[in-house]
Amino acid sequence: MALTDRDMRKLANTKQSSIEFQGKPSIHGMLDGQVAIEKQSNSQLALYRKKYGKLWKSYMSHDGNQIVDKTLTTNTLKYTNKFIDYRFIVHNFQDDIGTTKHYVPWFNNSLEDTDMNHSSRSFLAPYNMTLHKLIMRPETLSDATANFTFGLDKQDDGDTTVDSVATVTYSTTLASNTMITINQSDWNNNPKIEAGDKVGLSIDSSADSSGSIDWYITSVWRVEVVI
Repeated sequence: MALTDRDMRKLANTKQSSIEFQGKPSIHGMLDGQVAIEKQSNSQLALYRKKYGKLWKSYMSHDGNQIVDKTLTTNTLKYTNKFIDYRFIVHNFQDDIGTTKHYVPWFNNSLEDTDMNHSSRSFLAPYNMTLHKLIMRPETLSDATANFTFGLDKQDDGDTTVDSVATVTYSTTLASNTMITINQSDWNNNPKIEAGDKVGLSIDSSADSSGSIDWYITSVWRVEVVI
C-alpha cells in the first residue's frame, strides 16, 4: 500500500509513537497503529505502519528515485524520459562457414557473408545498447573441437572504418544441436554500442567444423531507450 503525501503529513503530525530501526521492524514488536522508520541499504527510508494485523510499507525518497521490492502492477505505464529494456534479435542462417570470418544476418534474413557492408549484415543502432547475452546452436558438426571466435564490430556515425568493439573465443568442445551461451562478462571488452553506430556481428571457426548446416543464433540486448 503506497502512502500519499497527505498520509505522510498526517502521520508526521500525529502524537502516536514512532520507532527507528536499523533492520526491518517486527510486526510482533509494534502496537496497532504504530509507525516505524527503517534505513534501507538502498539509501531510502522505509516507513512502516502496523494496521489490521499487518505491517504496511512505503518508501520515502530524497532524490526522486523509487524502489519496488517485488511486482509492480499498473493499468497504464507511461515513460516520459528514458527506460531500460531488453530486446532479442535473430541471426539464423545456413552455410558452410569453413574457417572464414562471416558476418551474420540480422533479423533472420539468411544473408551472411564475409563483410558487414550490406543492409542484411549491419544494424543501425537507434539507442545505446549492450550485448547482454549471445546464444548459438549449430546443427550437425563434423568437428566439435573447433574454437569459435565471435566479434562485435562497428562503424561510427559519419565514417566507414570498421572498428572492433569486443571479441570472445569459445573453446569448450561443442556438441551438435546443443546451445552454448556467451555472457556479457565473457567478452574481452564491454560489448556496448552507441546510438548511430552501424553494427556487425561475426563468427569465425578455427577449423572446418561442418558442411552447410543451419546455425541458430540469437542476441539479447540491454537497450537504453530515450523517449
